[in-house]
Amino acid sequence: MTVTAANDRAAGSAAWADALLLSFAQAGYVRAEPGILQPAEPFLDLSGEDIRKSLYLTTDPSSEELCLRPDLTIPVARDYLASGRAGQPAGFSYLGPVFRYRGGRPSEFLQAGIESFGRQDRAAADAEMLALALEATAAGGLKDVEIRTGDVALFTALIDALDLYPVWRRRLIKDFNRKVSLAEDIERLTLAAVPGRNEYEGVLAALAGSDRKAALALVTDLMSIAGTTNVGGRTVAEIADRFLEQSTLKGGALPRDALDIIKRFLAIAGDPDESVAQLRALASDAKLDLTAAIDQLESRVGFMAARGIDTRLTRFSTSFGRGLDYYTGFEFELHAKGTLGNGVEPLVAGGRYDGLMTQLGSVTPIAAVGFSIWVEALTQLAKPAAKASIA
Repeated sequence: MTVTAANDRAAGSAAWADALLLSFAQAGYVRAEPGILQPAEPFLDLSGEDIRKSLYLTTDPSSEELCLRPDLTIPVARDYLASGRAGQPAGFSYLGPVFRYRGGRPSEFLQAGIESFGRQDRAAADAEMLALALEATAAGGLKDVEIRTGDVALFTALIDALDLYPVWRRRLIKDFNRKVSLAEDIERLTLAAVPGRNEYEGVLAALAGSDRKAALALVTDLMSIAGTTNVGGRTVAEIADRFLEQSTLKGGALPRDALDIIKRFLAIAGDPDESVAQLRALASDAKLDLTAAIDQLESRVGFMAARGIDTRLTRFSTSFGRGLDYYTGFEFELHAKGTLGNGVEPLVAGGRYDGLMTQLGSVTPIAAVGFSIWVEALTQLAKPAAKASIA
């Protein structure tokens, strides 16, 4: 591509994005402009240490680790919490560069989006995010996109209702959020008690029946006595979790009935209305109280339809997750037609993250939902006529 062509494409992206921000402002979402340099800790804590290899890091004179922002959700949330409006309903839109190593693709790229905080009408707010995301792709010249949705709150409600060991609950939810092979982990947890003698048999016996706090205290004491703070790059908390998991596994396997219920749950996919019916049937058959989570899904689908979204063309899956720990409910992705399932990143993605605000320091929980748009990816696929009309 020539320099002129690249500049023209960048100009087209900027013009479209500016017009998009104007439409977001008209919908009540004011422009946010968080700093490019951000504390690295929130990104590492919330996305896991695996993200470190993708960050552009530096250290200030006080030894605080900083990074070029890899996305805009956390920076916008931090600015909101630092403002006088924290805890009150507020909506923000944004457009700006983010920085992330992407293996051969440009590490600096534009991101636009919306973050909505403090709204208690969660189902309506969720539907509004999806509707605005669809308007954004349509403004970019793509009116025929594939919509993929899920709801991590349903999986959490299922695991809670099954009343599993806490270590299993944490592991399954973590695997669901991180897109680890959940099926493999479920099978592993169905194995019989670990056979043979383990070199840490005494530690495992001491941890039998313990909770995570007690396990962490014991492992911290043992490692303090040994004069070390990590083993093989693992933190004390990670080692404690591993010991606790092993002690739980020695006490018996994941119950077969729980395994069957989880597998049946994860197989539900397709039309959202049909999925609601299947979820209610599962809850009834298994005698589990999933009413609140299913009602929230059904209410959201109703609000989506009220906003003109053809829910029959929306793919819902109970196993769908976006791979980030801080999502707590509705999640969605918009893909160009024909690219879904081909390993291509979404054009727009987002969801509900009610737990993020307390993780960032809020004393009280604050409802939050939003989405991000990969501007250049979308405008590369935009129709010339659509771009010309916006410009």
